[in-house]
Amino acid sequence: MINNELNQMSKVKQAVVTAVCIALCVVLPLAFHSIPQAGMIYCPIHIPVLICGLVCSWPFALACGILGPVMSSVITGMPSAAHMPSMIVELTAYALAAALIMKLIHTKNTYADLYISLVSAMLLGRVVAGAAKALIFARGSITIVAWATTYFVTCLPAIAIQLVFIPIVYFALQKANLIPSRYIADEEDIK
Repeated sequence: MINNELNQMSKVKQAVVTAVCIALCVVLPLAFHSIPQAGMIYCPIHIPVLICGLVCSWPFALACGILGPVMSSVITGMPSAAHMPSMIVELTAYALAAALIMKLIHTKNTYADLYISLVSAMLLGRVVAGAAKALIFARGSITIVAWATTYFVTCLPAIAIQLVFIPIVYFALQKANLIPSRYIADEEDIK
């Protein structure tokens, strides 16, 4: 049975979650960028954006997808101004896809809903980012091989981290009653 509380997560609570995720968009890259090429390999800014998309409604996810990289760039210089537009497109695609798919999917199993939404968002975000690079940001200079290498091979560690870490965070937030349970059965499992 679907828990109607999810639809009643207050705008204030969503705004707080979004603000924390935007702050994490600044902090996580700082932690990872001390390692050479860590941004491309571990994609730390993707984690808070995907979490925001899975937890909040699409307007808040959109805000996180846009403001996360902007605030990170303003405060830390990462991403650089040259990479900023493509990062905004990519992260906004992740956040919006996660939020919209999570809203639409109702398998009666939170794990299934979460992984369907997360994997779909990760795939859609990479497709949108690749299309944007090919058509707008690096027009004519990106090949399908370069796209696949950049968005799937190089960041394979990031994909693995996201698939393990994001559900852990989601269920920790749910267990701490910071986000509502998705289904009534989830509330019973938590107790």
